[in-house]
Amino acid sequence: IKLDIDSSSARISEIISNFSQFNIITTVGSCELKRSASGKETLIGGEKLIRAIEKGGDIVTPSGNNKDKSHILNGSEPFLIALGVSDKNGRPHDKKRSKLRQINRFLEYVRDYEKYLPENEELCVCDLCCGKSYLSFAVYHYFANVKQRKVKMIGVDLKKDVIDYCNSVAASVGFDGLTFVCGDVSAFEPEYFPQLVVSLHACDTATDLVLEKAVKWKAKVILSTPCCHHEMNRKLNCPSLSFISEHSMLKQKFCDAATDALRLKMLQSEGYSTEAVELVDPDDTPKNILLRAVLVGSKSEKLKNEYLTIRNFLYGDKV
Repeated sequence: IKLDIDSSSARISEIISNFSQFNIITTVGSCELKRSASGKETLIGGEKLIRAIEKGGDIVTPSGNNKDKSHILNGSEPFLIALGVSDKNGRPHDKKRSKLRQINRFLEYVRDYEKYLPENEELCVCDLCCGKSYLSFAVYHYFANVKQRKVKMIGVDLKKDVIDYCNSVAASVGFDGLTFVCGDVSAFEPEYFPQLVVSLHACDTATDLVLEKAVKWKAKVILSTPCCHHEMNRKLNCPSLSFISEHSMLKQKFCDAATDALRLKMLQSEGYSTEAVELVDPDDTPKNILLRAVLVGSKSEKLKNEYLTIRNFLYGDKV
């Protein structure tokens, strides 16, 4: 049932009275009304929706710099339904709500860094180690449908069954400029050099492959959220840090931070301005660090030497 904004409250009440469960989906959010056999009514999400409407139509979420930003996706988008994030009525499944928050937050960072991308030409994007490709679909939707830009985007992953599935979903929702290929990221070379490279939770050294490829292609913007950090934990060889490494839990935490800091130093040596920020609340996922990079200059031998010195300090003879 579709209602416009001028529908009377009496008309809405009349429609609701005929159902024991009623999902109200608007352009700014959704809520759910349930009525038990005894007549008891429960409204889920109503207060948040009302607040959003009173504020002029934006549902907001806290961000790292304490500025409110509206959600880009509300869950009713056809690609989210096709991917199983939301049900057929556009209501996000409970188990997928954290994933939707994660994708929305990533898109907010895409929006923040959009100003560094070319404006008046076809936008080329790569999602490396794309997996089930929630992010690929979301980024493509943002540029092609929300921003009405011409986009050519490709996702790459090793799992053929997942790639076949993603291509079928892209076709079913009419995402003509979005394709997926099965292959090893280390060997993959696109027909075009992407201006934007994204990656969500590429495992361990796969993130390093993503960054190396993005640098090789001179991508203007890189947005990458690492997953697990195992390599440094295995290869750390630094007597000066033995007071940390003798404690396994502290060693892992140190290696997590040091690995990402080293990645940013590498990007800086290649001419990128970099930053590490929190993607989402740690309660949603502990894998919540986003590495952001914008190409602003050229390679620096000084920074490259700093990078190599740090690597040698951490790894010793193992590198």
